[in-house]
Amino acid sequence: MGDFLNINDERNVRLQKLEDLKKAGVNPFPARVPRMQSIHQALAAEEGETMTIAGRIMSKREMGKLTFCHVQDESGKIQVVCKQDDLGKDEYAFFLKKIDIGDIVSFHGTRFQTHKGEPSILIQSWTLATKSLLPLPDKFHGLQDEETRLRKRYLDLLFNPEMKQLFRLKAAFWKSIRDFLIREGFFEVETPYLETTTGGAEARPFQTHHHDFDMNVYLRISVGELWQKRLLAAGYEKTFEIGRIFRNEGSSPEHLQEFTNVEFYWAYADYKDGMKLTERLIQTIAEEVFGTTTFHTKGFDYDVAGDWPRIDYREEVLKQTGIDILTASEQEMTQKLEELGVDFEGKNKERLMDSLWKYCRKHIAGPIFLVHHPKLVSPLSKAMPENPDLTERFQVIIAGAEVVNGFSELNDPVDQRQRFELQQQLIEKGDAEAMMPDWEFVEMLEHGMPPACGFGMGERLFAFFVDKPIRECQLFPLMKPISGEEKEED
Repeated sequence: MGDFLNINDERNVRLQKLEDLKKAGVNPFPARVPRMQSIHQALAAEEGETMTIAGRIMSKREMGKLTFCHVQDESGKIQVVCKQDDLGKDEYAFFLKKIDIGDIVSFHGTRFQTHKGEPSILIQSWTLATKSLLPLPDKFHGLQDEETRLRKRYLDLLFNPEMKQLFRLKAAFWKSIRDFLIREGFFEVETPYLETTTGGAEARPFQTHHHDFDMNVYLRISVGELWQKRLLAAGYEKTFEIGRIFRNEGSSPEHLQEFTNVEFYWAYADYKDGMKLTERLIQTIAEEVFGTTTFHTKGFDYDVAGDWPRIDYREEVLKQTGIDILTASEQEMTQKLEELGVDFEGKNKERLMDSLWKYCRKHIAGPIFLVHHPKLVSPLSKAMPENPDLTERFQVIIAGAEVVNGFSELNDPVDQRQRFELQQQLIEKGDAEAMMPDWEFVEMLEHGMPPACGFGMGERLFAFFVDKPIRECQLFPLMKPISGEEKEED
């Protein structure tokens, strides 16, 4: 904006107008102004109908005794026409001098069509609703810098109807999920955001201090996985939650530190049942929200219709890298990762396995179900009876990334205790992403939890369906504060 207009000079001019308005007895920020119709209703009205609309002035063009403005509200945009002969000389002059592009104004007048056929309202009176002190971005250049668009999202949305529609789609996305699960008999619950141990995933948590209890707590890294399993032990058989989770890790086009996920837990079901339900759920979202089953994401074309193939974790890594993750040494896996040019952290076997798989998944368009993950990377999943080194787990792979995670839940308290002990050892060796043990959860399992399938999916799927970075798909992603020097430059 600074290239086309000195904002500080414009602000000073508008501050003077603000004082002039007050001196003239005009309240520049009233609590209420007349508004009888939305602009959408006004556009649909017959010629000659009396209209009272309110919205933001997006353009203003003076032609002697006529002034044309385009006014916008959430429902649309319409032209209003101010005539000196209708408003009176003094009122017309006052409007011209004191009302600017960006001001929010209520207009009362008569619906008509211009000779060029443009829907318009001929104004009889107006009421200022909000005086804007800063100008809007230049309409031809707008907000082109991505950081500025995200930081000043209110302006981005004001000028970009496609982005407004994106967030309506996102709301429909979550509604489709909620409606689907409720139709399937799931009960929506709420579980804590603050936890004393962060169970349900492997991720670095955010930590804060609870002053009343004088103890450290963590923002949750899953949507209440260990809490929802407690509800299964309590007798609920189908639960789900949609909510925010927080992971104190790096950012990328697919990862943020704060995002929304959904998780469900289904008693007396296993991972095979979960795959069938997941397939139907994602197909339902595609059809209800987007009206299609075909998508393009990050260069991949794929179709979520039909039956999805299943690939084996161990076999896929072996096929793509030549490494058998169950028999290879840590040194062999490290050498292969270095040979492939993969950046990875940590050299314990769990991290090395995960890094090899992450290399492999980048080549899969999907949708496919990845199954039979090693136990070492699945600390909450039930082991396969025919091969206890592998687990009854599934992930959905789309466009080279996981968008769903689910498994037959581990409900053997002895096995769970042993796996938590292994995770504790990893923590003690410095693995910041290892899962924090929850010994009270183990105690719950000793009381007995029915066999169950668990599932987790997040807004990454939405970002993939619209083929945008996940940060673009959040209304207000976290941004670093602007320093004083940067503000002056802006």
